[in-house]
Amino acid sequence: MDDRNQTVVMEFRLLGFGNLNNFRILTFIILLVVHIMALSGNVLVITLVAAKKSLHCPMYFFLSQLSLSEILFTTDIVPNMLRLVLQGGGKVSVSQCILQFYLSGVPTIAQCLLLAVMSFDRHVAICRPLHYAIIMTFTHQIQMVTVCWLLSFFLSLVVYVFLRKLRFCYHNTIDHFFCDIAPLIKLSCSDTSSLELVAALLAYPIILSPFLFIVASYISILQTVLKIPSGIGKQKAFSTCSSHLTSVCLYYGTLSSIYIFPLKEKFINANKGLTLLYALVTPLFNPLVYSLRNKDIRDAIYSFGQISQLSKS
Repeated sequence: MDDRNQTVVMEFRLLGFGNLNNFRILTFIILLVVHIMALSGNVLVITLVAAKKSLHCPMYFFLSQLSLSEILFTTDIVPNMLRLVLQGGGKVSVSQCILQFYLSGVPTIAQCLLLAVMSFDRHVAICRPLHYAIIMTFTHQIQMVTVCWLLSFFLSLVVYVFLRKLRFCYHNTIDHFFCDIAPLIKLSCSDTSSLELVAALLAYPIILSPFLFIVASYISILQTVLKIPSGIGKQKAFSTCSSHLTSVCLYYGTLSSIYIFPLKEKFINANKGLTLLYALVTPLFNPLVYSLRNKDIRDAIYSFGQISQLSKS
């Protein structure tokens, strides 16, 4: 086909949740409240870890980085989603759409890697407690976190560069509330084989490798815990892992389900629902899990509240 006869698309139309009619304002308010709660919870975790000396240990340092990734992801996705809810859909330029995917990809990859690092921390704490202080030094913590973020930026940048080379013609409608890679490939009139190959090759080390590392870590942890003679000792060891294990199950459960449901008409509502769960509920869920199930976090919140009350009085 002659390129001169093709209509080049300069912007996409995101359908969002469609026409919500009388439920538009109510939906907007509910989503906004959940978004504010998620942001507040993650900001609180970062603030507590930075301010309270009792939380200056590897587990909580990694938790603060996980909260930072949640903030970055939900800030990239939710504000535009709220706009689409109010307007019943909206337009976004091609460059902005691709940039949104890049900015969502960075914290997504970072979360996968950080969860793996957190599992390594629990593995060392339970399986090699005598070497914990030597292995998990602050320098090593900084190095691990730095590698996680640098890999996230670099791997997302690789896909971003390939996406920028795509041309889009004729169709410009995306039946979703954010720009994901699947609809961009579907709408492109360029050869996407290189992009699809790169995305497939990166998906395994990005998602599967950290997950397999987490599974291997917990198998080792389970073997060590079962050797503990005391029932109280076993319970204490499991309690230090329960919050992280819950986060892993929720995170990987929603992330894998999003890409199990392809962006076809019969699956689009399920995909939207799972993506909404991933973008709003997961960032809210992690601070709640760690605050409700972790005594150190609860004590820090309580003392932080007392200090605030004293300062006001």
